[in-house]
Amino acid sequence: MFDPDTPRGSRALVRLTDEKIIWLTTVRPTGQPQTSPVWFLYADGEFLIYSLPGTARTANLATNPRVALNLDGNGEGGDIVSIEGIARIDPAAPPSNLVIPYQEKYAGLIAGNGWTPESFAADYPTAIRITPVRSRAW
Repeated sequence: MFDPDTPRGSRALVRLTDEKIIWLTTVRPTGQPQTSPVWFLYADGEFLIYSLPGTARTANLATNPRVALNLDGNGEGGDIVSIEGIARIDPAAPPSNLVIPYQEKYAGLIAGNGWTPESFAADYPTAIRITPVRSRAW
């Protein structure tokens, strides 16, 4: 997806590891885009996002699996990371409390919002996997 041997690619990969929030855009059946901030894990060339069940984003994926992911820029038009991909609901994915890298990344936010790892996993049981098909960084 990103070339770790280039400055932009290397920076994008660091951000995909370190950033806590990414913006996920799905498309409603009417064609209207819907963008939501989500927690994510980028590993092994794909994204893993856990969602509440029955959300508009999961309903949108049932009719159109094409999505966009974007990280916030630096406020001056730079440090942009934009990814297009194909999403799928993964009913076989382990719950988030069993995904150690996810737990390590979000332990503070999970606890800070009053959840335990288990209660967060119960509230957000729907796993969404996204395979990137195009990426840009500048």
